[in-house]
Order: sequence, then C-alpha cells, then structure tokens
Amino acid sequence: MKFPEKIKDKIFSTDALSQQCKLWKNQGSSLVFTNGCFDILHRGHMEILSHAAGLGDKLIVALNTDASVKRLKGEQRPVNDEAFRSYMMASLEIVDAVVLFDESTPAELIRTLTPNVLVKGGDYQADQIVGADHVVQQGGRVCVVPFVTGYSTTGLIDKIRQL
Repeated sequence: MKFPEKIKDKIFSTDALSQQCKLWKNQGSSLVFTNGCFDILHRGHMEILSHAAGLGDKLIVALNTDASVKRLKGEQRPVNDEAFRSYMMASLEIVDAVVLFDESTPAELIRTLTPNVLVKGGDYQADQIVGADHVVQQGGRVCVVPFVTGYSTTGLIDKIRQL
C-alpha cells in the first residue's frame, strides 16, 4: 500500500519515534500516549482519541501488531491489518504519530518514549494501566476517559454478522 507523504510521515518505527519525541520535548511539547488495537474505528475510539488530543500538544497512538491482536482477541482478529489500521489512524488530523508494538503490552514502548500523559478508556482503572507507574514517576499523569456505552469492536462485528 502506498501512503500519501503527509500520512506516511506520521507512521514511525520505535527508534524513529523515540528520536522524534526527544525533538518534540526539546521544543517544549507535551506528549500524550494512548494505545490499542483500534481494529474497527468507532465512536468509543473517537471519544478517547479526541479527549486525549486535548490533553497535550502531540498525540501518539501505539497500535498492536496483527500478531499481537490475534494473541489478545483470537484468530479471527484483526479484521483490518496493521498497515490499514496504521494508515487509518495516521489519517486522523488529531493524531501526530503512530507506532506499532508487538508485545502483549506497550510497557517497554512507554518507558522508551516517556510521555507526559498516558490515556486509556474507561474500561480500565488507573491502577491497572500498563506504564502508569513509569509516567507518574517521571512527573507525568494518567487520564482515564469515560467509557462510551454501546460501542465496541466486538459489538460491531456481532451486529454485522446478524445482517
């Protein structure tokens, strides 16, 4: 898949994003980090992303790789592959950087990037959020965005199957 330059420029390797984050921090930018599969984008995802974007200057979205999604969600997932999910996420104006991670959690990535704000959806408790301890120890904060009832990727998949 060929990406238009502007969108392609928002998709980073971990090493390249680490360097970009250092540059942004040196420029005084506040970095916001969230992560997930973001397989089929829905209103719940958009609520989290738009809220997160308002908490700092640069929004970083870490996406689970296809292999990671399969481990977490089962063999039938993801519906959309990592290249498309990266493209879709990078296409959003509110997103400044997209990076893939293959581990079960983004803990190592969070330690590498050390964002100022770590954001997750309301289906998490603050003490359950991976990387929260590191972010807080570095002077950052953790934000839990209220859960939007009625919106889930699994729910959408089930609804489509019923058609």
